[in-house]
Amino acid sequence: MPAARVRRRGRTTLLIATAAVLGTVAGTCVGYLVQADREPTELPSLSQPVVAQAKGEGPEPLSAVQDRKVKTDGDLRKLLIERPKGARDGVYATGDQGGWMSLAEYASGFTRPTSAFHHLIGDEFRRAAVTSWRVGSTRSVEIRLVQYRQEEDTAAGSRTESQRSWTEENSTTRSWPIPGTGDGMAYVHTEPARNEGRLPVYSAEAHAWRGDVVMEVWVSDTKPIPKETIMDLAERQMGRL
Repeated sequence: MPAARVRRRGRTTLLIATAAVLGTVAGTCVGYLVQADREPTELPSLSQPVVAQAKGEGPEPLSAVQDRKVKTDGDLRKLLIERPKGARDGVYATGDQGGWMSLAEYASGFTRPTSAFHHLIGDEFRRAAVTSWRVGSTRSVEIRLVQYRQEEDTAAGSRTESQRSWTEENSTTRSWPIPGTGDGMAYVHTEPARNEGRLPVYSAEAHAWRGDVVMEVWVSDTKPIPKETIMDLAERQMGRL
């Protein structure tokens, strides 16, 4: 019995596929021809409608009292609180020539001055205004306003946070927030520093910042320092910033 013939479908399939491709190409060409015969469609305008300018005078510029940047960019010494009547000059006295603390002087007050000096440069230290006075025979007060450029980092806030962390590690220290300063704190050290041949010295301090200026208040005495003393100084000084 002869073998059944198998229908060859390859040629037919190829013809159908070729016709489909030619049909697609022809349709595309016709589409281009139709589009070429049409009038060009006008594109919408890229310009925006003119907005009418508001009339009337603009707002008045802030006064020096309202704009703290005007105050802190001026003579920083003028923002220091005045010493009380009857007080005597301390190590630093404000005046035409005094009232400034150099970077080297400021760094010398740290435990490791050389390291502090380099850190202060990195923190973009700008300047420091300082005043100090003595009350009675034993109490000393020193207040500093330390300003940073803060072009790369908010160094003022970082410095205050660092000082607070170091101070609060001391278990013999009492602390209170300074009203109106966010994270400003005042500290009273209940244990005095003792050096052989000298009277024991009690101390209190306060730290806060506003903008690019850090406030530091330091009080020392041979007698315990009340909370009210350090809080009053800190609140009055921050009120000037």
